[in-house]
Amino acid sequence: MKIADVLQELETVAEKKSVRVSYENMAGELGSGGLCKVKGEYRIIIDRRATDGDKVTVLASALGQFPLEDVFMSEHTRTLIERQSGRSRKVAAAPIEPSVDPSATESALEAPLAE
Repeated sequence: MKIADVLQELETVAEKKSVRVSYENMAGELGSGGLCKVKGEYRIIIDRRATDGDKVTVLASALGQFPLEDVFMSEHTRTLIERQSGRSRKVAAAPIEPSVDPSATESALEAPLAE
C-alpha cells in the first residue's frame, strides 16, 4: 500500500471518529504534531512540512487513542495504528479445560511422600 493511500485512509478514519485533522506550520522543536483537545473537540495537528511518513506516524499514534472497532479500514491500516499506539487486538479465547481431574490432584497432595 502506498504511503499516500495510507495517509488518506487515516484521514478518513479520523473523520469517521469526528476528529479534525489540520496541517499547520509549527515553529520550534515541537515534533511533527499530535493529538489535542480544543474547545471540547479532539484535533490532530500535524506539521505541514513533515514527511508523509511522519504524518502517517502522527495520525496512527493519535488514532490509537480511540476505540476503532466500529470503523471499517484496511487490515494494513488497522495493524499500523495498533503498532503505533502499542495496543494489540483482543481476541476472545475459548476457556481452557483442565487436563487433570481436580479430585485426583487433591488425593495426590494428601498422600504421604515416598522417602
